[in-house]
Amino acid sequence: MSSVEPEVHEQVSHAQVADLAGRRAYEQAWRQFAQGQSPEEFCSSWLLIQSHIIGGVSDGVVVLLKPGTAAFSPVAFYPENPRDRTHLAKISERALKDGRGVVESLETAEGAADREPRYQLAYPVRLDGKVQGVVGVDIKWRPEQQLQSAMRDLQWGSGWLEVLLRRHADPMEAERVRLKLALDAVATLLEQPLFNDSAAAFTTELATRLGCDRVSLGILNGRRVKIRAVSHSPQFEQRANLMRAIESAMEEAIDQGETVVYPPERENRPVVARAHEALLHESEAGSAATFPLLHGGHVVGALTLERAAGFRFDVPTLEICEAVASVAGPIVELKRGNETSLPVHAGRSAKSLWEMLAGPGHAALKLGTAGVIAVAAFLAFASGAYRISANSKVEGAVQRAITAPINGYVKEASLRAGDTVTKGQLIGRFDDRDLRLERVKLLSQRDQFVRQYREAMAKRERAQAEIVTSQIAQSEAQLALVEEQLARTEMVAPFDGLIVSGDLSQSLGSPVERGQVLFEIAPLEDYRVALQVDERDISHVVVGQQGELTVSSMPGERYGFAVTKVTPVNSAKEGRNFFRVEAALEAKPGPRLRPGMEGVGKIYVEERKLVWIWTHAFTDWVRLWIWSWLP
Repeated sequence: MSSVEPEVHEQVSHAQVADLAGRRAYEQAWRQFAQGQSPEEFCSSWLLIQSHIIGGVSDGVVVLLKPGTAAFSPVAFYPENPRDRTHLAKISERALKDGRGVVESLETAEGAADREPRYQLAYPVRLDGKVQGVVGVDIKWRPEQQLQSAMRDLQWGSGWLEVLLRRHADPMEAERVRLKLALDAVATLLEQPLFNDSAAAFTTELATRLGCDRVSLGILNGRRVKIRAVSHSPQFEQRANLMRAIESAMEEAIDQGETVVYPPERENRPVVARAHEALLHESEAGSAATFPLLHGGHVVGALTLERAAGFRFDVPTLEICEAVASVAGPIVELKRGNETSLPVHAGRSAKSLWEMLAGPGHAALKLGTAGVIAVAAFLAFASGAYRISANSKVEGAVQRAITAPINGYVKEASLRAGDTVTKGQLIGRFDDRDLRLERVKLLSQRDQFVRQYREAMAKRERAQAEIVTSQIAQSEAQLALVEEQLARTEMVAPFDGLIVSGDLSQSLGSPVERGQVLFEIAPLEDYRVALQVDERDISHVVVGQQGELTVSSMPGERYGFAVTKVTPVNSAKEGRNFFRVEAALEAKPGPRLRPGMEGVGKIYVEERKLVWIWTHAFTDWVRLWIWSWLP
């Protein structure tokens, strides 16, 4: 008895020491788990704690995704002494590939029937739905019920690794995730053309993505809020007690101009939430939050979210909702404005403009408005001379044409268009050789008839004398005609003037026909102005009106004139009709003004409002166009 007793006591002592060392290691693991700074320290302590919870763990590993890469690497082992872990690598890779928990028997995995039966468990670690790592353990054989309990412990314990991943996640990546969620929710607001449809889709999407029982969208009309959409409810009763409670909660947040969360996420936030408390009592929800929708610094509506009992709004969710509300406000106002009637839209625009003009700031808008008012007042009261502009040409008051008296040839042409002439000055001469020969012939013929007359009188042949007398008269008539034609072979100026057309200097010896116009001469100091007035303005022109002429060659000089004649004959030019108006120059023209010069003439009509002068052409066209389409 005495020989056995020391052995028993020794065994008990060793067991107590091992148990005490295990408890101390377990407590140290918890302290390290609470104070761990790096992922390796956190995962090592977690794996030790998890192994004690599961029990019978002979080997364990934690594999996580390397930041910024697509590769996985182990960050913690249990126990820490190195050993062959190829069997855990296989089941871990399978869990990463399948994205779910995996359980395998070691005998099945390695085919070692002579060894003690064991199990391998692996469970993936997810973050925002993506696999970010895996946990694998090797445990002793146990009944199926206990095996399921071990897998459940491993599943629940992996949630701490998710906390680690979130704590050490890239802040920019988390911000991108929140931004994507906010944009996805707001995108549904733009998909539907009608505001009610897009608002219903928006609230439903937001409720689904954020885990809310109900999301309501209200629009501010005057001082009251009217609910326009409720998630998962295409139709709802506006007068229901619940709807009125939601509207009151929205008005409470709008009146304070702040986001209202009840129960509050921070106890010291100075907001009133009585209406939200009443909403939770009415809807039996767990928490509610309302976010005002702003556009241009003004509240246009509100967004109220409700979660079921036992669930509250955390800070990341509130940040997402605030981002959604800030983007949704302008979109809601834009889509609602597109469906308003024209009078309502005009009234809102006028009200907004008046607020900007009467309120502080907007200096540029106020200066611009003052300028527009000043211009409008100027146009309403200022008047000016209404004048009709027309293309004009200077013509001679009398224009004499010199034509060819006979069919002949040009012998001499010393002057041409642009030369000034005096009365009786030689301008050109025809070839008169044929006429001179004809004159000699007729003279000879007349002398012959005279001799025959004398012979008949000497012989007292009265009948013959009468015949010869007639022949003499005929010859003298023909001779007078030739003399007249010879006199016309010299072209002379009928008065002092200017040759405005005609140039025979390059046509000497050329044949001309009788009646062909060779030169045109206009007086030097007696001009008239021919104006081509558009048919749209001809009704304002009457005889006696005054005007001024400016020619292209002398744009700095003005010549006054008076309308003398309005002709009823029109001419088409460039697709428009023009009437000829004649006017006489009031003063003696200077030496530089010549017939044929062209310019612009303006006929003074009367004094009229400047706004009418600048717009009457367009208004006349509009009247004619409307008249053409009237039945």
